[in-house]
Amino acid sequence: MTARKEAFIRFMMGADVLRFGEFKTKSGRLTPYFINTGNYRTGAQLAALGRFYAELVRDTCGSDFDALFGPAYKGIPLVAATAASLATDFGVDKPYFFNRKEVKDHGEGGGLVGYPPKDGDRILIIEDVITAGTAVRETMPILQGCGKVTVPAMFISVNRCEVGQNPGKTAVMEVREEFGIQVHSLVTVQDIYEFLKGQAEYRDMLPRMEAYMQQYCVFE
Repeated sequence: MTARKEAFIRFMMGADVLRFGEFKTKSGRLTPYFINTGNYRTGAQLAALGRFYAELVRDTCGSDFDALFGPAYKGIPLVAATAASLATDFGVDKPYFFNRKEVKDHGEGGGLVGYPPKDGDRILIIEDVITAGTAVRETMPILQGCGKVTVPAMFISVNRCEVGQNPGKTAVMEVREEFGIQVHSLVTVQDIYEFLKGQAEYRDMLPRMEAYMQQYCVFE
């Protein structure tokens, strides 16, 4: 495990974003761990989070994209923080935008806020996690309705590596096959498991993690 991955896991735990217990995911699965990016609550946390994302974007894509998109609601602060860090920390100044859950029929109107995408744009999606791929399938029609844009990559906090809608394939694999999107994560469930193996206080959690991964996860 790299130092950056370990630092990010510790960061999530310190912010009470990565939690352990019993939780129900959006897909209805009972999981021993949960990632709730809604628990980032301070300016310092948001700045640090944006830098983690921005560094991964920079290392993966450089400046070879046109804009960043954050799906409402949790993707909104994520995309704003990432765009800010890319500009201030890495010298990559790119526009960003996000969607409204409900289309506005007054003022400037419309369902998007921020940068207006145009034909030919290469858009990067900034999101929290992928479990079953439901959110991506809701997001793509929004982006495709903006014009002839492409989405070469998506960046998430954690790849849960879980089976999606088809047996033997994770949601990340399905997103790649259906939309041609390469999904890049700061950490994976395997990274979290490896981290816990080195923490004596989480020893009791390992069998539950192992059972969950065996039941729901597929590793490439």
